[in-house]
Formats: sequence, structure tokens, C-alpha cells
Amino acid sequence: MSEENKKTEGLHVDKKTLFGIAAILVFIIVIAGVCTQIVPRGQYALDENGSVIDGSYETLPDYRMPIWKIVLSPVLAFTSSNSVTGAAIIAILILVGGTFLILDKIGVLRYMMAVIVRRFRSRRFLLIAVMVFVGMALSSTAGILEESLTLVPISVAIALAMGWDSLTGIGMSFVAVAFGFTAATFNPFNVITVQRLAGLVTFSGLWLRLIVFAAVYVSLTGFLILYASRIEKHPEKSPAYETDAAYRDRYSIEECDKALLDSDSARATKVFLFSLAFVLLGIVLSFVLSVVGAKTDNGLMSDIGSYSSMGTMAIFFPAGALAAARVYGLRGKKLFGAFWEGVKTILPVLPLIIFILAITYVLNEGMIMHTILHAVASLMNGISPYWVILLMFAFIAVLEFFIGSGTAKAFLVVPLMSLLCDLLGVTRQSMVLTFCFADGFTNLLYPTSGLMIIAIGMVGVSYRKWLRFTAPIFLIEGVLSIAFMLLCVAIGYS
Repeated sequence: MSEENKKTEGLHVDKKTLFGIAAILVFIIVIAGVCTQIVPRGQYALDENGSVIDGSYETLPDYRMPIWKIVLSPVLAFTSSNSVTGAAIIAILILVGGTFLILDKIGVLRYMMAVIVRRFRSRRFLLIAVMVFVGMALSSTAGILEESLTLVPISVAIALAMGWDSLTGIGMSFVAVAFGFTAATFNPFNVITVQRLAGLVTFSGLWLRLIVFAAVYVSLTGFLILYASRIEKHPEKSPAYETDAAYRDRYSIEECDKALLDSDSARATKVFLFSLAFVLLGIVLSFVLSVVGAKTDNGLMSDIGSYSSMGTMAIFFPAGALAAARVYGLRGKKLFGAFWEGVKTILPVLPLIIFILAITYVLNEGMIMHTILHAVASLMNGISPYWVILLMFAFIAVLEFFIGSGTAKAFLVVPLMSLLCDLLGVTRQSMVLTFCFADGFTNLLYPTSGLMIIAIGMVGVSYRKWLRFTAPIFLIEGVLSIAFMLLCVAIGYS
């Protein structure tokens, strides 16, 4: 196999992109550290569920976080409560990296791509509509996000074969999943958790969330179809035009036709698809357990549901790839050597995940998040309900920069914001929708989003070019969000 072909197998995270984002994250750690030295420490009391108790805020004795803790935060972050989640994400990334190189080497990715391309070759834009709907539906209901990284390589390959670019592929997969979080209907991580913390009936207010889902789906699908049609006519206008060059010939219509003739890849693909059925079962199980946990206030069951889909993917996804490789004839040292080569391609991402954990550690250890929350709550007193809901949106969106977990943000802000809603003329149901809006889009926006970094790193697109690609859809969804939030206040959505 030529050196050029080796470079186009599996996942390849662009190191130039990662260095730029790593510099941004280190700068944020420094800024967070400075804030712990100048912002007064304060704390709300928490109830037995870890929720904020209104009126319990108090300033803590003068204290400054030791500088050595800030310097060592990338290491100390693994002693915090977020360490389990961080370690789980790192483990899954390693498994995904190794798995995809094997799948690419034995031709499974090309065969799956070829089948899809053949089916939709004459209905090209219908493919975008279908893939966006599936991605949004999975996250809107079952709450998948990290799992969507497995969709990115095959979606990029399909997009290139269709004559589009890798950004279209990311749009059909990762972007669609992230927007499904925004248009959440039954999502256990924001809808169920936030409604439970706000004291609302689980799944209440569904009618408006379904309308939001439809509006977000139509706008995202329309944007991607217009973008893809423009790239078809003028490929050089793609921000990823140069970085796609190494893959464009490999994933072409001609290569698809060749892949369909490979009987070994066809047999291996069937084995791998069997393992994907178990991943889907894990996602369904995750959703069911989270719903049952929310309904019964069983925190343990809800937590098990939250991690079951990730666990299922971590077990069955690589197991399916290894089994497919054996069917294809790739065994022994060659098989595990290929897996290790794939792992090495994803290793440069791991420091970024650690830096993101370090930011959260510094802010929590410095005990300034509650001080910021108290300041925002004080700011909202005495203003119009229309401004209150917009300020809530802005605050949660900014908080996402530092706390990526929707569940963690919910426990921090929802109990207090629920009480503020009662005092300031905004319904709690409106606050739930606002939380979903602010938590969803921002998964694609900030450099502190590890998953976004990985997705664009796979195709070698810089953060600046990523923002250029997504700016129009962020503007559209921002306008939609504001319109729906103001509508909630106007109709007293409950």
C-alpha cells in the first residue's frame, strides 16, 4: 500500500488545527485562574439533590486559589467529580480511532458509503434531508451526542462521493445531532432533567417543542441543501477545498462502483452492521432508563441510563469492527497493528479534552461560579419578562463556555431560575425551552467543546473556517430562538 493511501485511511486529526485551539484553551485556563484571584468567593447552599437553594447565598472568607493548583489543573482535574466523564470520553475516542482505521482498511466504510450513494444517487438532496432528520431525532429523543462522532467519517465520505465537501458531511451528522439537542422533545439530559428540577410534569409542554423541532429541522436542512448545491457548482469556494484534496479521489462515484464488487467487504459489512444493532439497542435502553429514573426520581437509574449508550458503543462498536476484520481475513498482528495505528491518529486530541476539564476544575475550585450566578440573579430583578428570558438565554449560553455538560448546568442554575421565573413573570416551561436553546447550538460554537474540535480536526478545518461555515446557520437559529422565547412570554407558555 502506498504512503498516500495510508494517509487517507481512518481518522486523521489535523495537528495545525489542534495547535491553534490548544493555544485558545490554555489562554482560557489563564483567564479563569486570574478570575479566581480577583472575583470574590461565594456559595449557595444545596439541597439533598445538589440543587441550589434560593436565598442561601453567602460570601465566603477571603481566599485565593493557590497558583500551583492553577498550574497543575490539567492533572488535578482528574481528582474532581468530572473526571469519570472525562475519562469515559477519552476512552471512547481511543476506541473510535482504532476502530475506524480497521473499518477503512478492510473496505467497510467504502462499502457502506457505496450502498447509500447508489440508493440516493438520483435523489441527492433527499439524502441530506433524511440524514439530518435521523441525527436530530436521535439526539432530540435519546440524547446522543458523543456517539455522533462515529457518524462523521462515513458522512464525510458520502458527501465527497456526492460531489460536496467534508463540511457538508459534518453538517449531516454532528451538526444535525447538536441541533437535535436544541430542538429537544424527550431528551433525558435537558428536557427531563430540567423539568424535574423546575418541578414540572415530565414531558409537559411537548406541543411547542415539536413545533420548534420542525422549524429547526427545516432551517438546517434548507441551509445544508443550499450550501451543498453551491459547492457542487463551485467546489473551490469550500473552506475545506484544499484539505479535502487527499480524500476526493478516494471517495468518488467511481470508487463506490468498485466497492460494490468487493464480496469480502460486503460480508464484513454485514457483521459490523450486526454490532451496530446493539449500539442502537444501547441508545434505546439509555432513553428508557433515563425516563423511568425521571418519573420515579430514581437518580441511580437515571445515571445508569445516561451512560448506557456510551458503554454499549464502547463495547460493541470496536467488537464489531474486530469481528468484521476477521471475516475479511485481517488477523493477528496485522489486525491489532492496524488498531494501534488508528489509536495514534486520535492521540493528539486527548490534551485538548484534558485542558477543557482543567478549565472547569479551576472555576469550581476557585468557587466563583456561584458568585457569578448570584450577580446575574440580582441583575434580573425589576425588569420586563421579555428581557428576563433573553438574559436567561445569554447567561446559559455564556455558562456553556465553561460547563459543557447540560446536566451540570441544570443543577447549578435551574432551581434558582425557576424561582426567578415565578417572581418576574416568566413561566417555568418557558425557562425549560430557553435552556434547550442555549445548551444546544453552543455545542458547535465554543473552542471548549471537545467534540466540535474533534469533528473539525478530522477534516483539517481551522476554527476560523469552521465559524465562517456555520455563521449563517447560527444567525438563522439565533433569530428562531429569540422568536420562540418571546412567543413563550407572550402566550404564557405552560
